Amino acid sequence: MNKKIFLFFLAVFAAGLLPGTEGLFAQEDAYAIVHASRNRISALTISTRSRMVITARDGSTTERILDQYSKDGQGGNGRSVIVFQRPQSVAGTRFLVIENPGSNDDRWIFLPSLGKVRRIAASEGSASFMGTDFSYDDISSAGRSADLDSHSLAGEERLDGRLCHVIESRPRDASYQYSRMVQWIDRETGVNRKLELYDKRNVLVKRVEMLDVREIQGRLSPMVTKMTTLAAGTSTILYVDILKYDDPIPESVFTTAYLETGRAR
Repeated sequence: MNKKIFLFFLAVFAAGLLPGTEGLFAQEDAYAIVHASRNRISALTISTRSRMVITARDGSTTERILDQYSKDGQGGNGRSVIVFQRPQSVAGTRFLVIENPGSNDDRWIFLPSLGKVRRIAASEGSASFMGTDFSYDDISSAGRSADLDSHSLAGEERLDGRLCHVIESRPRDASYQYSRMVQWIDRETGVNRKLELYDKRNVLVKRVEMLDVREIQGRLSPMVTKMTTLAAGTSTILYVDILKYDDPIPESVFTTAYLETGRAR
């Protein structure tokens, strides 16, 4: 059975095509293109080991190693866990997201320095995730339903030689962090190659770019993704070093008990 996977950074840009969707990316219906692009990974689970490089305004960099486990659930409630492995300053930090179709995601974080699990409130969505250029909302947007936004075709452009639909999406919920999002979706493959995010003043504040895509287990998968915060002059690049589809993941991984202990039961 083909299932939607909720996956942190990867799901927004992945391009493993589901049967029967190939023609959707060449049509002229903005909603259908976005919906198909966000729901085309054919996998039960996704597991990754990634290297995150954070570049400060002065050009200095810090590096983090993290593991991520994602799994679909009944009713479309995808689950994802992120575990920071290195450096020592963040090792043992664990983050859990459970998607709730039609409403705010449930989010929890375990910080070793606090020794307890803390729930992330919806009002904290614009806050930086672990000092990166990604906010909590950015993480959750990987599984964002196309139904939550209104979509319109703004035209076509070539990006790195690829002809792309340019689609503008505006959140239906006025409380969402961004006022609009513009995305470049490859007409042939459905890969979301670039995403621009605008704040409430309609100022471009962030840009997400897919810099390297490869075929992994028969699926076109982004292996390098860059998020840039324009005004701050900072960026975060995620290098996916290991990517596995359909590896078994215990259900107990997607619980607050796992966040506390780091052990699957």
